[in-house]
Amino acid sequence: MATTTSDTPGFDELKKMALDHFWPHAQQVADFEKPDGLHVIKEGKGCWVEDTQGRKYLDVLSGMWLKNIGYGRTEIADAVYEQMQHITYSPENTTNIPALKLASKLASLSPDKMSRVFLVSGGSEAVESALKMAKAYHQVRGEPGRHKIISRKDSYHGASFAAMSLGGYQGTANFGPLLPGNIHVTQPNHYRCLYCSNASECNLECAKDVERAIEHEGPETVAAVIGEPISTSSMMIPHPEYWPTLRSICDKYGVLLIVDEVITGFGRTGKMFASEHWDLQPDIMTVAKGLSSGYMPIGAAIARKSVADAFIGGEDKTFRHLFTFGGHPASCAASLANLEILEGEGLVENSAQMGKYMYEQLQTLYEHPIVGDIRGGLGLLAGIELVKDRNTKEKFPKDVNLGEKLTRSFLKHSILIRQRGDVIYLSPPLCITSDEVDFVVRNVDEVLGEVERELE
Repeated sequence: MATTTSDTPGFDELKKMALDHFWPHAQQVADFEKPDGLHVIKEGKGCWVEDTQGRKYLDVLSGMWLKNIGYGRTEIADAVYEQMQHITYSPENTTNIPALKLASKLASLSPDKMSRVFLVSGGSEAVESALKMAKAYHQVRGEPGRHKIISRKDSYHGASFAAMSLGGYQGTANFGPLLPGNIHVTQPNHYRCLYCSNASECNLECAKDVERAIEHEGPETVAAVIGEPISTSSMMIPHPEYWPTLRSICDKYGVLLIVDEVITGFGRTGKMFASEHWDLQPDIMTVAKGLSSGYMPIGAAIARKSVADAFIGGEDKTFRHLFTFGGHPASCAASLANLEILEGEGLVENSAQMGKYMYEQLQTLYEHPIVGDIRGGLGLLAGIELVKDRNTKEKFPKDVNLGEKLTRSFLKHSILIRQRGDVIYLSPPLCITSDEVDFVVRNVDEVLGEVERELE
């Protein structure tokens, strides 16, 4: 029996359910006891969501960097419903029509139009698949010693253990030692770069760090280099020569280049894929999030033809890797409908235009002394780093509880946003309008003023 509005529990009952039985992600259950600690979202339209108490918020993070076409698109629900009238799962050793159509569509959008697409359930699985693919690629080509992965410090590639190990940090999590075989190098971040933060411009030493790591480990032991085109941990756009340099280094040593487009893909940076800004040809590209705009769980590892063809042959070359829900017909149908909206309504172009406008408007926030650096300019992906002292770039001490102050103030201003460490992340749906951008910037301005007064 379908749930109707009349079946919806009251807020007090929902709160009891949360306190008694719900285990929230990366959050304490006790947080639900705080005023405004529990927000149960029931409706969404465009860039806005509404909770069960009738409060509306502009979602400045697109859910979690994924609501590219916005909320409330019934076309996606219709596509999923239509598909589920036919087949809801492909039995073993079979596939389905939406999966084949989606693989073909993704290949047509990718830098290598002859790519082969491995469908999975989400971003972490896409990264896991890419890592396995890279190591297996060298195995089937007769170089079994290539098993190490080079990644950037403080990057984020997913929540599974192998993906988490790529970032080289655990935060406050108590999960034990990270997986071995992961070599960590410098993250491009001119504002706090180990090599050039005090220089007038980038010296590309962060890229050369990759070559030094390959030579130190021995090229015959390195399978791949992985990185996000624009790292969402720092929100810093790298130097124009950074990615071409990495491509050249990987080619020199026979190392595969994995580009993680889970967040930056499908229009987020004003192009279908962020790789296009640098004419970059990845060996493997990981995607998820915006692939279905979060309407259904899905992801993929997209391998260029030269990599995929290495697995064609006898049983010894078969890529023996799978996920139960990889290529689920309903998720593929949702993704196809999502991509049709993304392209048909010009949302990639709107991302480029509104991203430029948002970045220009954000410059006014330098009036606040706690604003150290404002990043962005490529699509709807921006960040604001807050500092205690702009001249020295000194960070706020933890006991200031900056994040708690910001979150409380943003909620009061009808803004849902992410703030981690000292960085505020702005990544609204690609359907955002200039009036909504003005609303966001105006309220961020007011929040920063309120927090500054509180800190005084």
